[in-house]
Amino acid sequence: MFRSLHMKLVLIMVLLIVSLMTVVGAFLINSVSAFYLNDFYVQMYDVFDAAKNPSLYEDLKAPAEEGQSDVDVIQDVMKTYIGALGVDNRNRNYFILDGETGKLLAGSDDKQAAELNIGTPNITTALQHQEAGDKSDVSASYMDMAVPVQRGEDNWYIIYILDNRLTVQNLNNQLFQLILEALVFGLVISVLLSFLLSKTMITPIERLTAGAERVARGDFSHKIEVASRDEIGILTGTFNDMARQLRSTIQEVENERNKLGTLFLHMTDGVVAFSRDGSVIQSNPAAERMLGRTIAVGGEETYDTLFGDIAALPSVLAVEQPGYLDGTREADTATLEVLLAPFDREGAAGVMAVIHDVTEQRKTEEMRREFVANVSHELRTPLTNIRSYAETLVDSAGELPTQMEKDFLGVILNESDRMTHIVQDLLTLSRFDSGHSELKLARFSFEGAIRDVYNAVALEAQRRGHTVMLDLEKGLPEILGDRERILQVMMNVVANAIKYTPDGGRIKISAGRERGRVWMEVQDNGIGIPKEDRPRIFERFYRVDKARSRESGGTGLGLSIAKEIVERHEGVIRLVDRREPGLTIRLELKIEGPDHGA
Repeated sequence: MFRSLHMKLVLIMVLLIVSLMTVVGAFLINSVSAFYLNDFYVQMYDVFDAAKNPSLYEDLKAPAEEGQSDVDVIQDVMKTYIGALGVDNRNRNYFILDGETGKLLAGSDDKQAAELNIGTPNITTALQHQEAGDKSDVSASYMDMAVPVQRGEDNWYIIYILDNRLTVQNLNNQLFQLILEALVFGLVISVLLSFLLSKTMITPIERLTAGAERVARGDFSHKIEVASRDEIGILTGTFNDMARQLRSTIQEVENERNKLGTLFLHMTDGVVAFSRDGSVIQSNPAAERMLGRTIAVGGEETYDTLFGDIAALPSVLAVEQPGYLDGTREADTATLEVLLAPFDREGAAGVMAVIHDVTEQRKTEEMRREFVANVSHELRTPLTNIRSYAETLVDSAGELPTQMEKDFLGVILNESDRMTHIVQDLLTLSRFDSGHSELKLARFSFEGAIRDVYNAVALEAQRRGHTVMLDLEKGLPEILGDRERILQVMMNVVANAIKYTPDGGRIKISAGRERGRVWMEVQDNGIGIPKEDRPRIFERFYRVDKARSRESGGTGLGLSIAKEIVERHEGVIRLVDRREPGLTIRLELKIEGPDHGA
C-alpha cells in the first residue's frame, strides 16, 4: 500500500503535522510550567526579600502580646501577607514548622497539613542550615519554599509555602486537549491537502507512466498533454520530445536493419556467421546455394563441418583484425573462395565466413590466357611464313626462277593480308569492349540487305559447286540499324556456311517477320558442329577444326564480332537445333532498332 506515491505523500504530511504539533505542544507545556514556576519564586522573593520588604521580618520578630505564642505572632503576620503570597487555601498554603525538629505547628489548610511531607529538599535545607530553601524542580509535582525565622535567641521557626501545581496541571491539561483538537483538525486538513497535492502531482506522473508504458510497447502515436509549466510540465514536454526522437531513431534503425537484412538476404556472396563454439548463428540463401546444403541456425551444420578443412576455428579467432584467412572450395561445377575473419574481437563473439563464387572469374582468366595464346599463335604463323619466304628470297636473290619469286611474294602478301585481318578484327572487338564504336542508325531494307549478301557470295558459291537458295517472306519491312554492321554479320554467317561446307553442298537463306522483329536463318548441310562445342562457337579465336579453319583463311573472330554487333542492336544470334545434318544459325533484329539508340 505504501509503495504508492499518493500514500507516501499522505503519510509524509501526517507525520509532518504530528511531529509539528508534538514539538509545539511540548514547547507550550514546558513553557507554561516554567512560567508558573518562575512566577511562584518571583512572588516569594518579593515577599521574603529582606531588602525589599524589611517590615515583614520586623513583624515576625516582634514580641508576643500577652496570651500569644510565637506561633500565633507568625500566623498573624502570615495572614496579613496572604494576598501577597498568593495563598488561596486550596492550591497554595503556608505552614509554620518547628525550626529544630520540622514539626508542624500551624497552617492555612489542616487537610493538606495532615499529608505534609517535611522531608522535601527545601525544608531540609532550612532545618539543617537555617537558610532559605528555594530550589526549584520543573519535574516535581509541587512548588515550595522554606524560610527560617528566628524569634529570640534560640527559637527558630520555618515558614513553608507549598503550591501543589494543580493550576498548572489544569492549564496543561486544557492546553493538551487543545493541542489534540488542533492535531485532529490539522490531520484532517493535511490529509485533504495531501490528497489534493498528490492528485496535482501524481496525475501528470501517471500520464507519464502510461506514456512510458506505451513507448515501451512501441506505440509512439500518443502525445502527452502538458497541463502546467512547472517542473512536471517541463518533464512532460521533455518526455514528448524524447519519445519523438526515439521514434525517429527507431525508424532509422529499423530502416537500416531492413536494408542490411535485404542486402544480406539477396546479396550474391554467401555469408555464414558462427559463434565462438562454432555453431551457426546466421546465414543467407546464397551460402546455402553455393555450398549445396541447408544451413539452419542451431542446426547440425557447424564451423567444423563446413570450413574446418580450410582453417581451425581457434586459428581464425586468433587472427588480428583486419586480417583474415582464405581458402578455396570446389562445389559441383563451381569454384568458391572462402574468406574467414573474426568479428567483435574484444567480446570474442565468433567468426564470419564470406563465400565468393569465382567460377566466372577463373573462366575469364582462363579465356584471357587462351586468348593471348591464340593471338600469339595466329600472328606467329603468318610471321613465320613471311620470314621464311623472305629469307629464301634474300638468300637466293637472282637464282630463283621469276615465277617462283612471284609465288613467294604472293605467299608473303597473303600472309600479310591475313595478319591485317586479324589485327583489324582485334581492333574492332577492342572498340566494342571499350564502348567507343558507335552505331550509325538509319532505316534500310532488310530484304535488300539479304539480296546484296546473296549476290556477293553467289560467285564463290558457284565456284565451290554450292546451291544457294533464297526463301524470303513477302513484304519484309525496313528496319532501323547500322546497315554496314548488319551486312558484316550477314556476310560472315553466309560466308562461313559456304567456306565450311564441302563442295557441292546446299545452303538455304530464309527470312521473315515475327512480333516486332525480323529474322534470318542460314542453313547448310555440312558436317555441322559437335554438341559439346556448340556453347563456345561465339568465343573469340574458338574453332572446332583449327587446321581446316586456318587453311580456309579464318581468324576465329568472325562470329565473336557478329555477336557483339547483334547484341549492340539488342538482337539475338544463335544456333538452331535441327534434326537435319549441317548447321543453322538464326539472326533476330528489332524492327524499330535498339532502345538505347546507340
